Amino acid sequence: MNFGRGPAVVLNVGGTRYSFSREVLKDFPLRRVSRLHGCLSEQDVLEVCDDYDRERNEYFFDRHSEAFGFIMLYVRHGHLRFVPHMCELSFYNEMIYWGLEGSHLDYCCQRRLDDRMSETFTYYSAEEPPGELAGGPEGKGRRQPGAEGGKWLERMRRTFEEPTSSVAAQVLATVSILFVIVSMVVLCASTLPEWRAPENRSVEEQSRYTAESVREPSGIIEAICIGWFTAECIVRFIVSKNKCEFVRRPLNIIDLLAITPYYISVLMTVFTGENSQLQRAGVTLRVLRMMRIFWVIKLARHFIGLQTLGLTLKRCYREMVMLLVFICVAMAIFSALSQLLENGLDLGTKNKDYASIPAACWWVIISMTTVGYGDMCPITVPGRILGGICVVSGIVLLALPITFIYHSFVQCYHELKFRSARYSRSLSAEFLN
Repeated sequence: MNFGRGPAVVLNVGGTRYSFSREVLKDFPLRRVSRLHGCLSEQDVLEVCDDYDRERNEYFFDRHSEAFGFIMLYVRHGHLRFVPHMCELSFYNEMIYWGLEGSHLDYCCQRRLDDRMSETFTYYSAEEPPGELAGGPEGKGRRQPGAEGGKWLERMRRTFEEPTSSVAAQVLATVSILFVIVSMVVLCASTLPEWRAPENRSVEEQSRYTAESVREPSGIIEAICIGWFTAECIVRFIVSKNKCEFVRRPLNIIDLLAITPYYISVLMTVFTGENSQLQRAGVTLRVLRMMRIFWVIKLARHFIGLQTLGLTLKRCYREMVMLLVFICVAMAIFSALSQLLENGLDLGTKNKDYASIPAACWWVIISMTTVGYGDMCPITVPGRILGGICVVSGIVLLALPITFIYHSFVQCYHELKFRSARYSRSLSAEFLN
């Protein structure tokens, strides 16, 4: 610790005092307490705690003393539970203040917290706890020197990343959505026979980027949409805080997959010529052209539903892998048994649809997912009994991980909804000002 004197440090939390040595604070499990070790001046200390007594080397925190006592039990014994007769959200607020997250709670208390959040539509962000949100009175008073220089950069970043952060962000999001809709309509219409009939062009000719196609209305609209998406992607890359993190984000990768094929096709036309063998084949260009369908996923930046789906899949990848393992194991078992019962045994009747185990895997998949196309079905009595067992097993196996995925989906939805509401409040304050 670089500030204060004395061998011991006293923490006064709501009137209850705790004494620690300096070395303990360095690796203290509570993030806010460990920050005291790096304080160099009294001003730095007051950014962490509410008051400081230099003579006693005592740091005062105006927080709930009983809640901090339960948090200290977690520091000592590794188990964190709610304080009896205390609101779960209030205790969770104390946890965030001291630098803990919901995952530190015991499993039973995590479920109570999830249910409570679902009922009250409340979520506290660990990075921006209540009272320290951007634009609040405390946040304004704690700005670091030199932050004004990057204020416009942060404002630009929020304008492009958070559609509800300002009026300009909402206008930009609306324009981006319109461009996505227009590009999708043009892409779908270009595959209609009526669209190509007046021009008397084949599918391969429709896929080429020639000088004539660029001058057509569809080519002009496509070029304008690509130009808008390219400019938006470049600006977002420039104003991003971490360039490497920006490139690794899934939505940004999708943007690149949607934009790059257009430039690749144009370059192929320029360097290989309009009538080259590669152009006449047309298959590669049609694949690249159809990759524009990824633009639909760009709507995830502006709609909470798609964001919730992506965040849920990200957090529940273990459950999704477990679900795939269940299906693969069941598919291996039932496909082998069905092939044996329908084709492998010499019972006088052989079902040619089950000639091999890979062919039977298709029947197992559509049966376990209760789709049942009817293109292949068992004809023997043992095979039909096995089919019934396969259907029932599929219902049970698919239902097992659904509970975990559902709770994660609800939590992700409320997190994103609270985040959107927080920026909407900032937008209302900006509009009033």
